[in-house]
Amino acid sequence: MTNKQKSASLCIAVATGENFEIGKNNQLLWHMPADLKFFKQTTSGHTVIMGRKTFESVGKPLPNRRNIVITRDRELNIDQVEVVHSLDEALNLTRNEEKPVFIVGGAEIYRQALPKTDTLYLTTIHHTFDADTFFPEIDRTEWQVISTETHQADEKNKYNYTFEVLKSKKL
Repeated sequence: MTNKQKSASLCIAVATGENFEIGKNNQLLWHMPADLKFFKQTTSGHTVIMGRKTFESVGKPLPNRRNIVITRDRELNIDQVEVVHSLDEALNLTRNEEKPVFIVGGAEIYRQALPKTDTLYLTTIHHTFDADTFFPEIDRTEWQVISTETHQADEKNKYNYTFEVLKSKKL
């Protein structure tokens, strides 16, 4: 046993519009199968942490992932989901994970997690949307681009989009 205990890598997976829009009325603003596939490939086999409203918008535990939901509701109990009451409690549950842990929404959980995040999986949908929920703007000088893939709209994906993986320069 080593005396260096490393906590799990904390990642964020998010898709935003050009102005960091992520939702309206607790719903996504677009249907982009390519992004859904990217999200599934990126997070499958990992722990995902989300807020209650995000969980409700998804409607069920994400398959092939450990699902942790953060809520203020002390009575909430969800089958096949671990329910906690703060981001710190969720991170404490995952501190011994060997694989990266993913924050997957919503806005308030993203805001709390961003300063602790070492990797950001960012999909930018190249369009502006009417939204009521936003991802916190990031200072690009604090992030190093590890990879970027830009794609054109097609018959299944209505908008141009870019997948980026960014590493924090601060952590």
